[in-house]
Amino acid sequence: MKRTLFFICLAFLSIKISAQTFNPARDVFPAGILHYDNIPYANDTLKKHLLDIYVPSTGKSSYPVVVWIHGGAWMSNDKYADMGYMKNTLKEFIEKGYAVASIDYRWSTMAIFPAQVQDCNQALEFLYQNADEYKLDKNRIALIGFSAGGHLANLLGLSNNNTVKDFYADGKKPHFKIKLVLDFYGPVDFFTLKGHESKDPHSPINLLLGGTVVDNEAKAKQASPVTYIDKNDPPFLIVQGEKDESVNPDQAITLSEKLKAVGVKNDLIIVPNAPHYGVMFDAENIREKIFEYLGEYLK
Repeated sequence: MKRTLFFICLAFLSIKISAQTFNPARDVFPAGILHYDNIPYANDTLKKHLLDIYVPSTGKSSYPVVVWIHGGAWMSNDKYADMGYMKNTLKEFIEKGYAVASIDYRWSTMAIFPAQVQDCNQALEFLYQNADEYKLDKNRIALIGFSAGGHLANLLGLSNNNTVKDFYADGKKPHFKIKLVLDFYGPVDFFTLKGHESKDPHSPINLLLGGTVVDNEAKAKQASPVTYIDKNDPPFLIVQGEKDESVNPDQAITLSEKLKAVGVKNDLIIVPNAPHYGVMFDAENIREKIFEYLGEYLK
């Protein structure tokens, strides 16, 4: 009986370990890379405070890192999201010598803004402080974000040279510096974003802010990346679908124009006929521009 019970417990433990280490995005990356799954970055047990790291296996002591921030209207998805339609880009990151770190953050249904940017700042600071353990170059960090993740990447990149205590979980400014932002259809101004006039308490914007824009103008301004634009910001590559039904394209145009006005290097790619997301954003011409920017600012 004891022997049978032992094998039942062993089988259960094996299943549990397998479930904990399952990564649906692992097959997206080239075979043989180093990967670290479900690393807690906030010294707690929240499932939304985990990150994954994918590292080339070419034997270098460290690699520049691209931090992947997923979309999902701030209220859905996880650190594997958006990878399915960006497979060529992800493979090329690894093949060209860049590590990738994909982070989770709390949804707006769990905690309203600024919880999401606090989580992202914590994740980035964890990567900075533990860079040697994972063969990352802490001085060469880029962000790539999609939709809501693009908003967070924009906000992180533009506020990085400011001190915004509300954006830090412990109120202390982190040490990392962001060298480059790759923005895929991320909102930048809540006062002009499609849906900003909605009074539906379940709309993505209202869930994020904890109420309507008109009733939360200070928070809407604080959450708008354009608030923090200045001449010391990192360069941006901005990619936007022409027929985006969720994030109005003038968000991307506004970001590009305001960055240019203060002398910050940026390029804007409007993808013809492209919707809010999809394989059209994994196109060769976009990848070429991504790696042009990475080669200039992260190598």
